[in-house]
Amino acid sequence: MRACARVLCGVLAAAGLVLGVLGCGGGASGGEGVITVWSWRTEDVAAYQKIFAEFEEETGIKAEFKPYKNTEYDTILETALKGGKGPDVMQLRAYGGLQPLADAGYLVPLDGKVERLDEFSEQALDGARRLEDGRIYGVPFAIQTLQVFYNKRIFEEHGLEEPRTYREFVAAAERLEEAGVTPIAAGGRDIWTLPILHSVVGAEVYGGDRFVDQVLEDTSAFTGPRFVESVAAVREILPYLPEDPAGVSYTDTQVLFTQERAAMFIGGSWEAGYFRSTNPDLRFGTFPMPPRQGSGPGLVSAFVDGSYGVNAASDDKKAALRLVEFMASERFGQMFADELKQISPVPGVEFRDPVLRGMVSDYEANHTPYLLLVYFRYGDPSGTDLLGQGLQNMMLGKATPRQVAESLRRGVSQWYEPGMLREVSVG
Repeated sequence: MRACARVLCGVLAAAGLVLGVLGCGGGASGGEGVITVWSWRTEDVAAYQKIFAEFEEETGIKAEFKPYKNTEYDTILETALKGGKGPDVMQLRAYGGLQPLADAGYLVPLDGKVERLDEFSEQALDGARRLEDGRIYGVPFAIQTLQVFYNKRIFEEHGLEEPRTYREFVAAAERLEEAGVTPIAAGGRDIWTLPILHSVVGAEVYGGDRFVDQVLEDTSAFTGPRFVESVAAVREILPYLPEDPAGVSYTDTQVLFTQERAAMFIGGSWEAGYFRSTNPDLRFGTFPMPPRQGSGPGLVSAFVDGSYGVNAASDDKKAALRLVEFMASERFGQMFADELKQISPVPGVEFRDPVLRGMVSDYEANHTPYLLLVYFRYGDPSGTDLLGQGLQNMMLGKATPRQVAESLRRGVSQWYEPGMLREVSVG
């Protein structure tokens, strides 16, 4: 694997972003004894202010949470780091998103510096691991699951229960459609959401872990019948999405669900906290997409969302390391789960929120990696971009499921070497 990883890193370096140095504030420290923390989670400000107040009380170190727009964060961060600036501590993308920053030497390896990392699962650490040397460059902060959210009030109003089979799921969608309720809030304007839709609807169709093992050895599996059928499964549910779904944005779908104009929402576990804060009266639950055969536990796709790393150019690496040590503690993990309603990978955390506890239970019962994010974002073009664009074209009537699958296979084959990522997983 090591030799393959070296090849991959060379590909990543060659395809890295070439960015000019923009003015991104001060140096690599907040100055005046303040540790700066950058994030792509603008919705988490209040929660982190509360969490960091606990850290300051414990250590005397003040941490300032500074989020940027999700779609702009990667460019802003990389540009700052290239200029020897940026935050002391930063949220890092997982898997392939981590590699360019670690390869460039922007990050402090945390092995031996954050002792509690030894207690995290290897699967959780994979999202923060550099392929070239196997070292860990961040403290994982969340495991995300992909599933169906549903409005309990709307379901009760129409005499519906949480579906246990795919037939029951379709029957519920048809009843809602006939009643004038949008069954599923999902759209295709923002292509990053479409691989999520596919993973929820299609993972059980292509075969979960069995297929993962096959495609990691031979990308031609993407054009095999099971994966093509999984793409077709997305096409099957298009009648239950809003009208002209290719033009419906991610924000539109959130509004439809939180304003109770749609009965279901297909997305990730990170939505739970947002839904609750946006509409405190919203009564919702979650379920995995039910299996097409039988009525066993539905398959839940999952991934490590990211980690917190330390800037190698920080003016106060000692304080920054104290902060990421705190982020590896059970105290932080518990506050993260309680305040943000997300699944912390920190060992020993209790999930008290009933919706979150249900998602964790479904995950533990039957899960598989979010295939294209976990394994096929290590090169360019990425698997998520390829599938997202292909599914959008399918929504517009410009591509068949087979053409979508072939485009995916052809694109990832430009950089993927069979077997190079077989040791990367999620758990």
